[in-house]
Amino acid sequence: MLRAFLLATACASATAFSPAGIPVTSGAKRAAVSAAPSRLAAAAPMRTMSPLTGLSMALKSVPHGGKLTENIIKDDAKKAELAKACDFEVQLNERQLCDVELIMNGGLSPLTGFMDEKTYQNVVDNMRLPGSDLLFGLPIVFDTNDERMVPGKTVLLKDGDRDIATFKISDRYMPNKVNECKQCYGETTLEHPGVLMVATQRGAYYCGGEVTGLNLPIRDFPCKTPAEVREELPEDVDIVAFQCRNPIHRAHYELFTRALDAPEVGEGGVVLVHPTCGPTQADDISGVTRYKTYVVLAEETANPRITWDYLPYSMHMAGPREAIQHMMIRKNFGCTHFIIGRDMAGSKSSITGDDFYGPYDAQDFAKKHGPELGMTPVPSLNLVYTEEKDYVTAEQAKEENLSEKKLSGTAFRKMLRGGEEIPEWFAFKSVVKVLREEEMKK
Repeated sequence: MLRAFLLATACASATAFSPAGIPVTSGAKRAAVSAAPSRLAAAAPMRTMSPLTGLSMALKSVPHGGKLTENIIKDDAKKAELAKACDFEVQLNERQLCDVELIMNGGLSPLTGFMDEKTYQNVVDNMRLPGSDLLFGLPIVFDTNDERMVPGKTVLLKDGDRDIATFKISDRYMPNKVNECKQCYGETTLEHPGVLMVATQRGAYYCGGEVTGLNLPIRDFPCKTPAEVREELPEDVDIVAFQCRNPIHRAHYELFTRALDAPEVGEGGVVLVHPTCGPTQADDISGVTRYKTYVVLAEETANPRITWDYLPYSMHMAGPREAIQHMMIRKNFGCTHFIIGRDMAGSKSSITGDDFYGPYDAQDFAKKHGPELGMTPVPSLNLVYTEEKDYVTAEQAKEENLSEKKLSGTAFRKMLRGGEEIPEWFAFKSVVKVLREEEMKK
């Protein structure tokens, strides 16, 4: 097909290097892979799990693999020594910086570095780490075209003038990007933003090896480590994670506050609003602007059952498999539950506008694998605004013949740019004010 050919052409490169290992925890033998019901080509096999009791879910979730793999050097003299011993330095791009930070702070536990070829291939094809057999949604790789990056070299990873980490390369290989995209995104067309990123933005080679953290990045939006977030969260209630990559409007707020009343959530539960502030797809609002909207909204709502923190994560728009990645990461941050919205991490064709995934593919996938992860998916309500009863479920609105009011994202953006008044049933005034101020700076 033309689409597959376009990706293969974009991914074409030179020869691969021999693989070596990166440590992950040992465990059970890998099981066979089963096909996903959606467009994804592969899914992790199910494991038999004991039902989770209310008591077990009322405690902070145990990190994926049993412990946080945070590895950040505290001693300044040791940092200088490690940096000086590196063979050369490399500047990180924005996506790589997010991955490095989540490796060194334990957000991607049990990983201690970038995946070697064996680990990469097993995650791509089976959604599992070799040896431990743990679920892992998407591969974590360091892409490069730099000929200096070969096994045996230790690289100083930098963000501008700031030393971020050392990277001891154990492996360099040329991935099969067509297979990676087919398995992880369910697509090989460049119309998919994740496929486009893999094919045109990533280097031809991937490198695997250990990462040792030196300094966390300095960002416009503060990103606490999993250990720091866990310290903020209560010990004896359910922690419900809400993931988003856009400004939060009224419907979103109603969704995650009402999730606390869901039958899956115990009494006294709290929400961790944990937006991603890293790169997303090309037409999304910048991470810094999104962060500013979250700050003002947290101040405006001042809800004691909501904690706000921010995640240095780069979106892949990988639908069901990215839902697993998000659940796993929030487990490492101490969450017990995860809100799964309609079409979570979904995307549309850049040409036709058609959805790549069904509206409930991510929910179904999360329900299937949530018990094995030790995370409880909380399906989001399909809420609509009505003149008579404010926000209600779409089913209730239909049954009671209520008058729905709708405002599309396109219409909202047009009104925003045109200085028109945005109805408060749709968006918070504080959020609209920030978006307008940022729009005027362009």
